Amino acid sequence: MTKTSNAMWGGRFATGPDAIMEAINASIGFDKRLARQDIEGSRAHAAMLAATGIITDKDAEAIREGLLTVLSEIEGGNFAFSTALEDIHMNVEARLKEIIGEPAGRLHTARSRNDQVAVDFRLWVRDQCDAADAALLAIIQALLAQAEAAADWVMPGFTHLQVAQPVTLGHHLMAYVEMFARDRSRFADARKRMNESPLGAAALAGTSFPIDRHMTAAALGFDRPTANSLDSTSDRDFALEYLAAASICAMHLSRLSEELVIWSTAQFRFVRMSDRWSTGSSIMPQKRNPDAAELIRAKIGRIMGANVALMTVMKGLPLTYSKDMQEDKEQVFDAADNLMLALAAMTGMISDMTANRDVMEKAAATGFSTATDLADWLVRELNLPFRDAHHVTGTLVALAEGKACDLPDLTLADMQGVHAGIRADIFDVLGVQNSVASRTSYGGTAPTNVRAQIQRWKDAL
Repeated sequence: MTKTSNAMWGGRFATGPDAIMEAINASIGFDKRLARQDIEGSRAHAAMLAATGIITDKDAEAIREGLLTVLSEIEGGNFAFSTALEDIHMNVEARLKEIIGEPAGRLHTARSRNDQVAVDFRLWVRDQCDAADAALLAIIQALLAQAEAAADWVMPGFTHLQVAQPVTLGHHLMAYVEMFARDRSRFADARKRMNESPLGAAALAGTSFPIDRHMTAAALGFDRPTANSLDSTSDRDFALEYLAAASICAMHLSRLSEELVIWSTAQFRFVRMSDRWSTGSSIMPQKRNPDAAELIRAKIGRIMGANVALMTVMKGLPLTYSKDMQEDKEQVFDAADNLMLALAAMTGMISDMTANRDVMEKAAATGFSTATDLADWLVRELNLPFRDAHHVTGTLVALAEGKACDLPDLTLADMQGVHAGIRADIFDVLGVQNSVASRTSYGGTAPTNVRAQIQRWKDAL
């Protein structure tokens, strides 16, 4: 069973596609999300066509006003999208013709759906870069607030998830401020590079009409028009860069989620997630499951998968446009939706999180966490080479393990039995508070450093 000829295709085809071809070919089911950007680009294009004398001012005004009517219908939920019209471009143009008649047919002068979708998609991805930046700013501010309150709250620092050295909770949270700040810079950098307008590249070779691409670029907030018409219609680097930045950001969210999951267990009890971000069990009434953190942790799979999927679509395409590129949008739409959801949820969790100061400090004092402080003391006070100090400290750790105690619990006699030069003031460096306070090197965990970094970020923001 076939349909009648699609008028948007012109006279080349005698019959329309059958149902299966229509289903695989149509993109209106997802690219209708580009409606605002499509109409914004078309209004800029119509204004330029009039300014250059390609169409009359009267036709341009009818087009611009008609497009506003179409946008109002779409945003009001009163627009009937047609699969037979394939995509958002044809759906908008067909409705525009119903509203204003013959002038609607002049809108597509000096452009193609190839440059039209390229500009629509760039505008949409550019908006997503801005949205990600705003969401990242919110999560950074939530982290700063928690870090400031816990600038001197001691907790264990880990390597290999084994207790390594004492740090502060404020310092730990500030590590994620650095990560999310890099994410902001990646989105900003991608946005800057994508901020060139492909509109006017037409199908692939440009156009013989005397268009003003700089005018449409400026009207749409782009820095400049793209410089090569072939690249303009075939490029999806902007979407790939967005997905790459989104993937790294999602990875950071996943790492933080993992820590919140671990910290909220009964074995750790470092933090308590609020009821807003926890769920219960259907049969175990004691359970408080950190489901929001676990779901955020899983989002990296979808977002990174979108990155790989689009890279795979693009890797084998010759210049310029191929229909394969229709598969670009759903991946990006899904990744953007999930990234924004994950950022919002993480901001809420961090804002509501309650830390257990006493439990963290007690944990920081276990696992011989001040062993490095002991070794550093031997270097400073007894002038031992660090490797010798490391050996002495290792012997003392083994001694403490044998006695089932921690380093501060050894007697001075125990320590002098390993190295005769050890004095009683060595115990001053074995407390976790003294340990973190001593880490004053730039970027270290000393509370004075943490507060200085918090202030630096508050000033910068």
